[in-house]
Amino acid sequence: MSDIAIEANATPAESPDASIGDYFALLKPKVMSLVIFTGFVGMWIAPDFSNLHPFLAFVGILCLSLNAGAAGAINMWYDRDIDAIMKRTENRPLPTNRVAADDALALGLFLSFLSVMVMGLALNWTAAGLLAFANIFYVIVYTMWLKRSTPQNIVIGGAAGAFPPMIGWAIVTADVTLFPVILFAIIFFWTPPHFWALSLFANSDYKKANIPMMSVTAGARSTKIQMLLYTITLMPITLAPTVLGYANYIYGTIAFILSGFFVYTAVKVLSSNDLKHAKLMFGYSVFYLFALFAALMIS
Repeated sequence: MSDIAIEANATPAESPDASIGDYFALLKPKVMSLVIFTGFVGMWIAPDFSNLHPFLAFVGILCLSLNAGAAGAINMWYDRDIDAIMKRTENRPLPTNRVAADDALALGLFLSFLSVMVMGLALNWTAAGLLAFANIFYVIVYTMWLKRSTPQNIVIGGAAGAFPPMIGWAIVTADVTLFPVILFAIIFFWTPPHFWALSLFANSDYKKANIPMMSVTAGARSTKIQMLLYTITLMPITLAPTVLGYANYIYGTIAFILSGFFVYTAVKVLSSNDLKHAKLMFGYSVFYLFALFAALMIS
């Protein structure tokens, strides 16, 4: 009898089965890994990076990763209703009640504040300001406004994910110049074809959740055409570091090959109704960005 009463009174807020792994999942570790890497590249290529104390470099990357995780936790808190509907996200900690919604929000807010303050106090307030702006942009502008209101959600909202290399640069230099702005532009123009490739084979999920992704509102063909246009536009932007003298021709050659194949994947998606091409393009897009920024480090 007492067991029944306890079960009946249990609420999601109690989260009896929450584990460290569940809380870590709130931080979106896969997304965090991309943030950490592109942010570190921004630090690596910045002038006088070698003069930055290794501990301060570690603090900078830690703040960047915690802030990205914090934004992910708040995103999961706000989107828990649609995450429960979509097959791709139904097993996240909040839809399955493994973590209480209030706990997720508290974690996100605490890490957001902590990461910005530590960044400002330990490094500089230029980097901290960019970090705070990226967090607010992702949480408020993208998650709470654009995502559910316009098919341009990922186009505009993608700016939030483009800030890490600028922040990494600012960690070292306390300013922002043209080179990190180019890196921002690379990620900004990479984001739409990356996410639209996902939306093509997850289209039914977005329809069920009433999310106005481009593939839902404009249809598959229109989305595919725009994906191709973005990949074509992206190519000269990726070559700009070499053209402007920021990177050598090794990077330029690698960027040309990688970007050319990205365009090719978009052509394959446009010319076929087989969703396997969209899945392959999505997978390649992740490799593409890692490889492109790795080439910058090598150069």
